[in-house]
Amino acid sequence: MKLSTSKATAPFLYKPCKNGRILNHTSSCYKFHTGIPRAATPLPLPAAVGPPPAAPLPAASQYGEQVNRRRRQAELLKRGQDLRASHVKPGSALKKRFWKDVHVKTTPEGHHTVHLDGRPVRAPTTKSVLPIPPSKPHLASAIALEWDLLVSAQQALKQHHIPLTSIASRAYDIALQDKGQAPGDARQEMVTMLMRYLDTDTLLCWAPARSQHDAMQLEESADRANKSLREIQIRVARPIISYLTTNIWPGIEIKPVLDDGSIVPASQPQETRDVIRGWISGLGPWELAGLERAVLAGKSLCVAARLVVEWSENFRSVNEPDEQASKSPKFGIEEAAEACSLEVAWQTGMWGEVEDSHDVDKEDLRRQFGSVILIVSGTS
Repeated sequence: MKLSTSKATAPFLYKPCKNGRILNHTSSCYKFHTGIPRAATPLPLPAAVGPPPAAPLPAASQYGEQVNRRRRQAELLKRGQDLRASHVKPGSALKKRFWKDVHVKTTPEGHHTVHLDGRPVRAPTTKSVLPIPPSKPHLASAIALEWDLLVSAQQALKQHHIPLTSIASRAYDIALQDKGQAPGDARQEMVTMLMRYLDTDTLLCWAPARSQHDAMQLEESADRANKSLREIQIRVARPIISYLTTNIWPGIEIKPVLDDGSIVPASQPQETRDVIRGWISGLGPWELAGLERAVLAGKSLCVAARLVVEWSENFRSVNEPDEQASKSPKFGIEEAAEACSLEVAWQTGMWGEVEDSHDVDKEDLRRQFGSVILIVSGTS
């Protein structure tokens, strides 16, 4: 081994000597410090048998702590927003709220309009006053509440702050285009987009049956009654499919889009596609806007159609005979959310939820379905 030092340009040749020392040509020695070698002791494999322990469940008190913590965060956020709004520069008009009161007015034609002080809320595309049909006063009140909760005009530029205003504007644009009073063909674009979800419908994507490679111990628990995910999906999907093929699209066949063990979705029969396409094309502007919102939220055309028909004022004749025949509860927000998130609920029930992820998605899904019910329902 050749080593060089700072005192000479040429390397010195070091030779080992006794007692763990190295001797060079100047007879100086350097001692190595080494430890006693020890053999590794392998640990024995776990001797426990049976399934792994269940996922840890949070204590009941943790939910209260999370709620209190989020309330404190919301209060701090509100204080910060108020502080920023009170110290804005003269040129930053979007950072402050230019209205004080929000109220609903009724036009001579019976339509409802939302006013910010004396300024009416307008549709973003046509810049015309956004009219709410006379049969939807609850929707106008909800839109007014939506604007009353804003703290700055800049928030109104983001659709997630005003979801009801955005979906109402979408329905109003479709109504104007149907009458030829606005350019574009949003209806045909929406029909094409919604039909794509039929081949990958969440309600019709069923998990494969159990095989010998599945972790049976993890899937079996007392609350699931030893039922597989596929069995639960079929149990939830069958009543919805039966309702659709009986009351909305009679005579058609709706098949699961995934066969057992396949990852390539199968298309529905052409007759089924033609019937569903024709039904979507004939929807009113408000029902079509609600259907689009529900499909984008739940990724299921079948669940969206079931929810719209259940709550739409234009489909009351479809639901009245069914309600008289059986006193079953309505298909509402919770039922639609459950049908669209069975696999997520299955996985989180097995492994636990990720805070600020699964819980946020769960509440946002219900918020979207709630806006759909508000947009399609009415008093007529």
